[in-house]
Amino acid sequence: MKTPIPTNLILGFLGVGKTTAILDLLKNRPEGEVWAVLVNEFGEVGIDGALLETEGAFVREVPGGCMCCVAGLPMQIGLNQLIHKAKPDRLLIEPTGLGHPSQIIDTLTSEHYQDVLALGPVIGLVDPRRLEEPRVVENVQFRDQVAAADILVANKIDTCSPEQLAAFDRWAAELEPSKQAICHTSFGRLAPEWLDGNTDLREVTDPRAHHHHDHQPKPDPAVSITDEPWQRVSNKGQGYFSVGWRIHPDLILDENGLLALALDDRLSRCKAVVHCTNGWRAVNMADGALSVVETEAREMSRIEMIASQSLDAEALDHQLRALSA
Repeated sequence: MKTPIPTNLILGFLGVGKTTAILDLLKNRPEGEVWAVLVNEFGEVGIDGALLETEGAFVREVPGGCMCCVAGLPMQIGLNQLIHKAKPDRLLIEPTGLGHPSQIIDTLTSEHYQDVLALGPVIGLVDPRRLEEPRVVENVQFRDQVAAADILVANKIDTCSPEQLAAFDRWAAELEPSKQAICHTSFGRLAPEWLDGNTDLREVTDPRAHHHHDHQPKPDPAVSITDEPWQRVSNKGQGYFSVGWRIHPDLILDENGLLALALDDRLSRCKAVVHCTNGWRAVNMADGALSVVETEAREMSRIEMIASQSLDAEALDHQLRALSA
């Protein structure tokens, strides 16, 4: 590489809107520039990567669990392939909302990448409403995502009360050391200038937290959707559980039934890119709020459900199969 690639981490807890923010940045990137995204999901089916590819970026996925647990060889392989294939003008990295940033930052600033990547401000997204949830504010991943952020952004402020936003501002102002900037936004809109500059390489509260995660055996990624048109995979860690599906595009699901399933109050998050009876849909449910938009056809349908309690994968699979036309 002639000059180090400007690189930014986009951090945030589960469902805060990281992928939406990156999509918005991609839509507004400077004309003629090539951007690349390394994305990691807690689940196994790669929905965020499928969404990001629609904006013309080079995307590489590190699925299954948190990127910090795979920040060794799997992350480096994905990162190296992305750099050499895309030769990007900018690199964005989206770790899972249940991930810990310290090991990722250590990898990106290691001797191997010091002449390849220029790590800019780490951007941390926070939903101010979730500061009212002890389960979130006491979570070590949340605390250390906040600690690692150079720029802290209150997202989804259109859904917050004035009291919730004021509470965020008081909380953010008391953080030590102080942030480079504290900002507000809605719909994940990040100002492009926030990406410029340098990271302060802030210390986190528990740099060993990534060793606390459960490690689950991974499914065989070589099984094609043609050979096995209905694939189900599971994961767990950090007190959360996921069940995901990869489904052949010829198997069409009932949209109303899928949306009802996504709104199951046991779920913390549900996201999908699915071939439904009325066409392809991108579905996103976080904190009980559901959005559905039309999207382009894909090589397969993908569905991911995440909950803070163990999920009955067999029962969910039976419900989902019943929606197949």
